[in-house]
Amino acid sequence: MLLRKTYGIDLGSSSIKVYSFFKNKSYMEKNMLASKGRRIIAVGNEAYDMFEKAPADIVVNSPMAFGMIANLELQEIALYSMMKKIDRFLGIGSDMFFSVPLDMTAIEKRAYYHVANGHWLRQNRVYMVEAPIADAIAMGVDLNKNAGSMIVNIGAQSTQFSVITDGKIIIARKIPIGGRQMNEAICNEIRKRYNLQIGTRTGKRLKLAMGRLNDQRKDARKVVGIDGISGLPREEVISGYVVNAGIMNCVNEIAAEMKTFLERIPPQISYHIAREGIFLTGGSTKIPYIDNYLASYTGFSFRLSDLYEKATVTGLEKIIRDRDMMKWAQPVKQRKL
Repeated sequence: MLLRKTYGIDLGSSSIKVYSFFKNKSYMEKNMLASKGRRIIAVGNEAYDMFEKAPADIVVNSPMAFGMIANLELQEIALYSMMKKIDRFLGIGSDMFFSVPLDMTAIEKRAYYHVANGHWLRQNRVYMVEAPIADAIAMGVDLNKNAGSMIVNIGAQSTQFSVITDGKIIIARKIPIGGRQMNEAICNEIRKRYNLQIGTRTGKRLKLAMGRLNDQRKDARKVVGIDGISGLPREEVISGYVVNAGIMNCVNEIAAEMKTFLERIPPQISYHIAREGIFLTGGSTKIPYIDNYLASYTGFSFRLSDLYEKATVTGLEKIIRDRDMMKWAQPVKQRKL
């Protein structure tokens, strides 16, 4: 047991977050790989630097899609590469606590087991923690004495709504809208208004720099893109109003789905949620005033977490460090067929 090391792992569509109990530190790196045929060229942040810049024969993408493992082999390579950066000697085996989405099939659960016990990583014990439970623990929700709390996580490619009562998730919904869709919406809005094609990385920079939602102050940024007619590079000054219009298309969809979800919650639980406020977290909540905008749309108050994309891995850290919280982690064993 003394040789075993413990890790909390959050595999996201945008980035991998890992907490090392041995070093008592969290690490984060982009969840991307660059490959040329069957050969891996770059992994993590190095691969992200090549995203939308690489030639046609080099493919750069994420092994995760909408919060689920899409490519098992590539995900194992990405995780192994990051684990080696954290700890050169992984030991005989480790205890790995994964945050996982809700309502997974047996095949999807097996994918997480194989990521930790595949070709490169071996002899590891796997535990699964439902992501909304980890988020709630990170934001200080008392799961043992809980009359009703709602957790909203706006991630890179999906948004999860969950209602927790007495330590159990009683109702949940996941929609395929997140930060990446906002970036694409900004790119589409700029293409329509300026006839200029920009990459999603530029769209993300504009989102973080000028996305304001409620605060419609006059702001502008100079960007370089490809002219839609000539196909040549062109410089253009982009208005903050255009960026906000792209973001609002996605945020309004999230707010509308959230309002419908709130109508399904039993009245006695809805009362506690309204009194406590809805807990809001995820990497895409970095947009200023997003909590105020959602509050004005839904009529509920929001409690915005300052952990953003690190909320889930922080919840895993608390579970690993507190024996009383270990009950939220379910051990997973590979059944022999």
